[in-house]
Amino acid sequence: MKRLWIILAVSGLWSCQELVDLPLATIEGTIPVIEAQWTDIGSFNEVTVTLAKNYFDSTQIISVEDAEVRIVVTGTEISIPFRYDFKTSRYRPVDERRVAEIGEKYELRVSWKDNLYISEGLMLEPPSLDSLIYQFEEERVFRDEGYYIKVYGKIPFEEDNFYRIKVIENDTLLNDPEDYLLFDDTFGLTFFEEGLELGYAFEAQDRVRLVLYRLNEPVFNYFNQLVNLLFSDGGLFSPPPQNPDTNIRTLRGEDIAEGYFMVSPIISQIVFIDEEPDSD
Repeated sequence: MKRLWIILAVSGLWSCQELVDLPLATIEGTIPVIEAQWTDIGSFNEVTVTLAKNYFDSTQIISVEDAEVRIVVTGTEISIPFRYDFKTSRYRPVDERRVAEIGEKYELRVSWKDNLYISEGLMLEPPSLDSLIYQFEEERVFRDEGYYIKVYGKIPFEEDNFYRIKVIENDTLLNDPEDYLLFDDTFGLTFFEEGLELGYAFEAQDRVRLVLYRLNEPVFNYFNQLVNLLFSDGGLFSPPPQNPDTNIRTLRGEDIAEGYFMVSPIISQIVFIDEEPDSD
């Protein structure tokens, strides 16, 4: 009887379950989302300005086309203007020969309506990326058959060790939540010298490009929080969704902005997998 009572009690709990809709904050007015990167490679330098949407809003993203965008070298009168490219819906430098230089501090300035948004970043020295190698691995538990790439390099810095790796497979950026490859020096950095495995199973004839960024800490934290948001399943034990902490602030006006300003050196290497697995 005691066992039966426990089963009946649990059944009663199931029958009392209700679907609860947690109220989420909604956007009042217009909030720009600024995503800017300034690097030592001209083709990577761009700024996007879009309008924020409510969490469950599935309508098309609206681009802001009439903002005034520029980057200023901190402590100087050097100003690098950007213009809107209608083909890509991005702001690009008017003079693409201007790029970030190691040791310089930069300030992003975005003017829109009656507001001026600014952010700062320091161009850090890049680590070294020595080689990319690949090896064929048979299928195992939780591991697909395919070619696995290891990255070898050296990170000699004692501070500001915040990194992101992007992987482009056959001209397609891997951009799912699990593709945000972020690491710092919390557990040391010797693994980078010993070979950092990317964890993807590639196929023969794949062309894989790796892009390594060295980030300022606020931008690294932004991407970490973004990953946590993307992995949230909305379940009972998941925290309510909230925007990552932006490093953009309002200098003039009352409206806030979201997003990030990233200043980073870039190291890029390509490997072409030109082998086939051995067949019996």
